[in-house]
Amino acid sequence: MASASRGLPGFLRRSLRAELSEDSDAEDLDPDDQEQSQSSLPNDATQQPGKDQLDPATSPDSTQESISDSVTSFAANSSVSSRASMPPLSSSSTPLKNHRSAVPPPPPPTAPLSRQSSEPQQPRSSQDEGTATLKRSSTVVPKSTDNLHGEKSSRPKTYRETQFEKIYAANVISMNDLKSVAWNGIPPHFRPQSWKILLGYLPTNASRRQHTLQKKRAEYLDAVAQHYDIDDNSRTMQEQEVLRQVLVDVPRTAPTVKLFRNERIKSLLTRILYIWAMRHPASSYVQGINDLAMPLIVTYLTMDDYDPSTDNNNHKAVDNNNNQEVASKSDSKDNIDYTAVLEGTIMDTVTDEQLQKVEADVYWSLTNLLAGIQDHYTSDQPGVQRMVLRLEELVNRIDADLCAHLRDTGIEFMQFAFKWMNCLLLREFNLKCVIRLWDTYISEEDGFEDFHVYVCAAFLCQFSSRLQTMTFDELFGFMQGIPTEDWGDTEVEMLLSQAYVLSTLFGGSDAHLAANSTDN
Repeated sequence: MASASRGLPGFLRRSLRAELSEDSDAEDLDPDDQEQSQSSLPNDATQQPGKDQLDPATSPDSTQESISDSVTSFAANSSVSSRASMPPLSSSSTPLKNHRSAVPPPPPPTAPLSRQSSEPQQPRSSQDEGTATLKRSSTVVPKSTDNLHGEKSSRPKTYRETQFEKIYAANVISMNDLKSVAWNGIPPHFRPQSWKILLGYLPTNASRRQHTLQKKRAEYLDAVAQHYDIDDNSRTMQEQEVLRQVLVDVPRTAPTVKLFRNERIKSLLTRILYIWAMRHPASSYVQGINDLAMPLIVTYLTMDDYDPSTDNNNHKAVDNNNNQEVASKSDSKDNIDYTAVLEGTIMDTVTDEQLQKVEADVYWSLTNLLAGIQDHYTSDQPGVQRMVLRLEELVNRIDADLCAHLRDTGIEFMQFAFKWMNCLLLREFNLKCVIRLWDTYISEEDGFEDFHVYVCAAFLCQFSSRLQTMTFDELFGFMQGIPTEDWGDTEVEMLLSQAYVLSTLFGGSDAHLAANSTDN
């Protein structure tokens, strides 16, 4: 019947299929239906230009406007607008950096259509009919899964989650692909493993990860026995001073977050900081390094691979190249709630052995993170001072009125921006926002030091109009506690969008920035 109907017009074929629908499971989409389906696919995301489509003639010398004007004017060509006009971004929205993720999300999945057999159909029993109905319905109903707290969830996978599943299904992960999709945000259940790989702690080859975890965790335990679990009388004066400074700073770490008031977490953080200082004598311990360990601790506590019976249970399916098990594992924590971690209630269920693995993983990840910004924590911290100077030059270009007001009121950039560079804005945002921010930072192709300056510039200029009405005392107080308590992923992604626009407009224009600051 299907072959006989090919010569009929499209509307007659559809009418004929409607009459035969009660006697068949499902039929093919005919060419007319296929064309209609394809024409309805969304194509908005493919029309957004990426980084490589920007006008090369854009000159930073002609830009003397505020960040709001810069972003608004650039939005006409880059599809990135100001906060007031730009639609809210979310983990399931169109990616921020279109040149990194150019494929638009596919339409929602539908039940696959099976071909109608040309052979005569045999009468079906009621049991066969029930079985066929069950098979058809099972293809469209999402599978219920458990989240971190064991609650059922029937949420379908997002497009971004399917991207990560495809990346992790490979025996050897493509670092470029991982960075490309991670820049726009990492789904929570993929975040711990992705951070470890992006930071260079775990290899991209799945077959080597188990051995690497065992080796690195054992090496950290040896370092604890060598440097920390010793008699205090055997420490040198310098070692005693470092330990004293660490013990002073650890209680000051995130004083409003209950997790870091937990005694086990305090001990964990003390060992990590002290051992890092002992193994890096050139910089030793500097205040601010304790803040950088916080997002790593919170993120790694959400992993489900710290079962004592296995070292890599979360992505065991990846090692076995079993795509189906990968999907089921990712589903099991599709709705991670960081509140349980930040409130410290998760520590009631974490064993000492599991926490020991978290500690080792945090140490090595922190070590690799600091390796890219080592001069931020050496004598006089030249890296931090360099970033503060670059921030002042950049803000002077994009919002000269704000810079002039800060100078007139006696506020120096070093007074507030030093903390921003030293702690990577960890004291300006809540930890949930910082974790989302770090998804992008860790995914930056050339390191996040330069991009962080653009983020700080966009952050400062968001409050430009308010700052220009303040006196010295008001300015100083505002900078010490910028109101970001109610910020979430949407605000952070807006900030990243504006920072990306600035990096596109002013990237590589150091000579122009320096010349302008000299003229002023």
